[in-house]
Amino acid sequence: MANAVGIVGMGTMGGAFAENLLQAGWRVAGFDIDPARRRLMARAGVEVAPDPAAVARAVPTLITSLPNPAALHATAKALIAAKLPRRVIVETSTFTLEDKLKAERALRANGHIMLDCPVSGTGAQARTKDLVIYASGNSKSIRKLRRLFAGFARAAHDLGGFGNGSRMKYVANLLVAIHNVASAEAMVLGLKAGLDARTVFDMITTGAGNSRVFELRAPMMVENRYNNASMTISLWQKDMSVIKKFARQLHCPTPMFDTTAPIYEKALKTGHAGHDTAAVCAVLEKAARVRRKSRTPAAKRASRKR
Repeated sequence: MANAVGIVGMGTMGGAFAENLLQAGWRVAGFDIDPARRRLMARAGVEVAPDPAAVARAVPTLITSLPNPAALHATAKALIAAKLPRRVIVETSTFTLEDKLKAERALRANGHIMLDCPVSGTGAQARTKDLVIYASGNSKSIRKLRRLFAGFARAAHDLGGFGNGSRMKYVANLLVAIHNVASAEAMVLGLKAGLDARTVFDMITTGAGNSRVFELRAPMMVENRYNNASMTISLWQKDMSVIKKFARQLHCPTPMFDTTAPIYEKALKTGHAGHDTAAVCAVLEKAARVRRKSRTPAAKRASRKR
């Protein structure tokens, strides 16, 4: 049981957690509402359960990676109804503090420990364990989970009281929102000036203007292809709403973040809902009336090799 963990929500992030933990030698039980994801995870080696309570019956620790607060509350309700011995629930999603606190209180009242542990990183980073965990809540439980965290992330930090993990995630995601649009803006300026997209990428990544977000998202901007999303525009809108609400509650001005919101909304309304957030580049290209030069087959092959 010491090397066993459950995962409720095996989408892009949760599925990557599961695969990396399996590779690290953990026994993984899991559940997802999507039958296709259940079949995929079963083929990877996950012991797929019929519901969250069944996962919790099989293992002492659960990781939740869920799409919305309703799924979190439904999961908490199912665990409480199962009347199980104490379980530790590692909640990694990005939701409002109010939603996380509501679930934490309900679980604690029924003998369970919920930790607030959002992760910093994209789906692509999750696949390579390039994630940072902002853990908060019961410090003793967090210490005991260090080896588990190391199975699917490169670093985990104990930020103290429950909720501090989410607070830190909001701050980090505010910068991601800004850096992503800034990356697209720089790319479009370069294209408008007649520079090749690959040249812009190569020069920025070797200079002072580089950022992790540019490195992750600019390759899609170079290729002008946004289908292989590690974070879709539609899902990102949920995170944007959470950050905006948090800042407004604190009466904290966020002028640069606020400037990015209409650009993401434009992407959502112009056919990019299922595309990666890097697709804001396409929105800005259209506004700038940029027409990309057609590349020769040789140039396309060379780009794919890089």
